[in-house]
Parts: sequence; C-alpha cells; structure tokens
Amino acid sequence: MTTTRSENYFTEKYHLTAPHSEVVAALPQLPIGTALDIGCGNGRNALYLHQSGFDVTAWDKNPLSLTNLNQIITAESLSNIRTEHHDFNTLRFNGAYNFVFSTVVMMFLQPETVPQLIADMQASTVKNGFNLIVSAMDTRDFPCPVAFPFTFKSGELSNYYRQWQIIKYNENSGQLHKTDASGQRIKLRFATLLARKSPPED
Repeated sequence: MTTTRSENYFTEKYHLTAPHSEVVAALPQLPIGTALDIGCGNGRNALYLHQSGFDVTAWDKNPLSLTNLNQIITAESLSNIRTEHHDFNTLRFNGAYNFVFSTVVMMFLQPETVPQLIADMQASTVKNGFNLIVSAMDTRDFPCPVAFPFTFKSGELSNYYRQWQIIKYNENSGQLHKTDASGQRIKLRFATLLARKSPPED
C-alpha cells in the first residue's frame, strides 16, 4: 500500500540512515515495478523504493537487520515488500526484476563470489531493466584504507556491463558512515554503476 508520505517518512520515524544517494538519483529513470535489494540492512533503500511504488524483495545476511525491517513492515502494515535471509557468498539465484541493486555490500564478500553474483543479478533483470552497484575500490593512486575482503580495480565493474547500456559510471571518492580513530568519516574511492539491460540490436 502506497501512501502520500514525505520521502523521509521511514528515515525519520525509525531513525534509519537516509536512502543511498545513488538510489535516490536513479529513481526518476526507473520503470516502477519489481526491485531486488541485495544487502538491504535495516531497509533504508527497500522502504524508499516501496514508498515509491515498487514491489520490493529485500535480502540480507544479518538476521537482526531483517528483524528490524520486518518490525517496520508489520508496524506500518506494508504490503508488496518481503525479506529473506541469505549468505551472498553461497547464494545462487534467478528471477525477473525491473531493478536489481547492491549498494556498499560487495566489498564485504569473498572475491570469488562477486563475478557469479553480478552474473545472477544480470540474469535476473528483465529486458530494459536496470542494475545499480556501488562498492569500494582499491587503486594505486587511492589505496583503500579499510581491509575489505574485496575491492574493485579501476574499470573492473564497468567491464562486467560492457554488453549493457551504461547510464552512469564513475570512480569518485566518497565517505563511509563508519568513522576512523579520530572520529572522521572514512574516505575511499567507490565504483558506481547504473546500467540498463538493452535488447540486442538486430
């Protein structure tokens, strides 16, 4: 059920982190339909998309995060949003979604997991659907200050989508919500990609 609430309704009422800026930026380009949130956390992006009219499937590895999200779903009597517990390091999946996305998640996975995860994301996206990925990088000129299990190299993420229509791709610096020992938000470079699954040309 979609109601005329402010876009900050869930963020403010339940003290959630704001929806990821790249999800907010992508929304005007997306066809409203089905969405798969890979690594939903407490639901900041899933709830934002649900409020915008999407039928959302939200996955996470952390049972506590899913419990928090399910409590919001119950408290607000939300329909067309469902959660599932998954370990992305062992998950294989398929489906038919208009929008499949993963923001600030892949750097926590094992390196051998990422190629298959991206392949499954792509295969689970309908024709003219979209994928959005935001994840940490480690490059010679901007070494990653956090010992994540996985980081993208320059051009690596965009290469996975060379057969798609790349709407947006950059390797800009940004900040984690996590802070360093001095209390400053940790700065690192992110690979950011929004791509459309275009039908093959005749």
